[in-house]
Amino acid sequence: MGFPLAVDFGREITSDIAAAEPREWLVTNGLGGFASGTVAGSLTRRYHGLLIAALEPPRRRTLLVAKLDETAEYDGELFSLNTNRWRSGVVDPQGYRHIERFRLEGTTPVWTFACAAARVEKRIWMQPGANTTYIQYTYLHGSRALLLTLKALVNYRDYHSLTRAEGCPLDVQPVEHGLRFVGGADGTPFYLLSAAARAEPTHEWWYNFDLAAERRRGFEDSEDHLHAGAFSAQLAPGESLTLVASTDSTPILDGQAAWKARRAYERQLLDCWARAFPRAASQAPAWLRQLVLAADQFIVRCPREGGADACSVIAGYPWFGEWGRDAMISLPGLMLATGRAEIACSVLRTWARSVDCGMLPNGLSERDGVPDYNSADVTLWFFEALRHYHATTKDHKLLRELFPLLAEIIAWHRCGTRHGINVDPTDGLLYAGEPGVPLTWMDAKVGDWAVTPRLGKPVEVNALWYNALRTMARFARTLHKSTGTYDALARQARAGFQRFWNEATGYCFDVIDGPAGNDASLRPNQIFAVALPESPLTRDQQRAVVDVCARRLLTPFGLRSLAPDHPDYRGHYQGGPRERDAAYHQGTVWGWLLGPFVTAHLRVYKDPKRARSFLESFAQHLKIHGLGTASEIFDGDPPFTPQGCIAQAWTVAEILRAWHAAASLRKRA
Repeated sequence: MGFPLAVDFGREITSDIAAAEPREWLVTNGLGGFASGTVAGSLTRRYHGLLIAALEPPRRRTLLVAKLDETAEYDGELFSLNTNRWRSGVVDPQGYRHIERFRLEGTTPVWTFACAAARVEKRIWMQPGANTTYIQYTYLHGSRALLLTLKALVNYRDYHSLTRAEGCPLDVQPVEHGLRFVGGADGTPFYLLSAAARAEPTHEWWYNFDLAAERRRGFEDSEDHLHAGAFSAQLAPGESLTLVASTDSTPILDGQAAWKARRAYERQLLDCWARAFPRAASQAPAWLRQLVLAADQFIVRCPREGGADACSVIAGYPWFGEWGRDAMISLPGLMLATGRAEIACSVLRTWARSVDCGMLPNGLSERDGVPDYNSADVTLWFFEALRHYHATTKDHKLLRELFPLLAEIIAWHRCGTRHGINVDPTDGLLYAGEPGVPLTWMDAKVGDWAVTPRLGKPVEVNALWYNALRTMARFARTLHKSTGTYDALARQARAGFQRFWNEATGYCFDVIDGPAGNDASLRPNQIFAVALPESPLTRDQQRAVVDVCARRLLTPFGLRSLAPDHPDYRGHYQGGPRERDAAYHQGTVWGWLLGPFVTAHLRVYKDPKRARSFLESFAQHLKIHGLGTASEIFDGDPPFTPQGCIAQAWTVAEILRAWHAAASLRKRA
């Protein structure tokens, strides 16, 4: 299967810094490490860099190589190919003016620079399974030799932090083929190497790079980087120069071989998908094939106790780590919808090892991997992920292995576990919460203020609870075990779920039995009572839920988290951390919610063409924020500006899963 060309710009974007800077590229290594930057070449975030290595995969992500400042000398003229934005407000040099084309080849960003009559191509990729980034320059054509000089700017800091020169000791030493760097007494050594360039060490701090995106988010907005060395080489037309940034002292220096391996890796991803879904893959548009490649960026190897080959999911780039909820929701789309069931199996096993007191952790500490058990829905999403996996693979072995754990989870929920999570014996519904602890996916918190606490019985938690009980009964039958307990609990929960129906509004309460009674706010959470395989609502109620969500919550990129006519609605996600957190679930659009909406619409209207049309706006979105991938959130008001993470696992996953669900229904029809 050929590579998509879903992102391809000319000078209308590349030579306009206002258009080029907000468009960001991302490459990853399958360990949690990554490289990221802007089309313009300027740094606008603390998370931009050529090598952000996961020193203890997928944790301890550390900025090592910030950027290269490139100049090309051709026919007696010097061309600055790099762009720097300084704290003073000056942009100098303005290398973006020389970019005549930018495109993605797979997930690899490629720039074409015009230097008078000469053309130079640059591409950046990472080696799968290694903290190694390749930066390759190819002199495409010209009439004489071209001298390329690359000034290396390095650092050594946690990727959430910022550096001031006086607080960052860095040792620079020449080694064969390049330079070796060590940050502090206990720092991990890293290298910049080239088989063809001449390297000269330096030690000069460059001060006050301006980070405009950080300023917009209300954070500190300038940083220093060390100019630690320069690499230079003279190229004839057709020749290439490759610089390798790595924590490995002996990486592959052959740029052509490394590029061939990267291309083969991504071709294998597309071929795997095509083998699993030959008809759907043959009809898929280029933008969907691009998302198949993007899906791989979130899957990471994470050696854990009892699982050397364990896999997990990075929730989003550039700043999120491992989150249980995101992993479970994303699993069907990232892995099963791309034909990678073996990785789904590993992810399920990996997270199952973390269950404690009947709960999966919501997150793992970036510092030391300590689990945080603070969610009422993550564990219930585990049931749905396993159900989807088993339905796809018929893997009875894994089901037998995990069934005792599932039974233990149900038992814990019946008797009560952390944070007041327990089954109410009067209606069979799950109650969850304690003051100041938001336990659902709407978990924004500012200091002691839980913005959307949703204390009581949240609608989606109980839709998930009913779905889990019905799933357990089905699993028990498959394994020839008794289903009586699970069938009885499911019947009670289904009957109790009718308490969510609000006759006055014609849709579900968002939370019932809360401190102030029932919450009639129109939020998207009730869509799961229709989208999940087992629905506790009647057919008329299902249609009413889909219709009200379509009328008042649906946007081209997902569902609003609160209806616009609510007094707490916030139509724009902007400002400092407090202002943004206050808007996070109060109107902000979430891309991942488009997936369950499409599934629910399919269930009610059985119109796959119409359902898939809801996804088509992402064809253009892939060209706007995180290039070739899908954003975390969007403003609730038009033009629905993308915000938050430039690449979010469950957004990509749910688009893929929903697209395949519609394709499958069309095939059956």
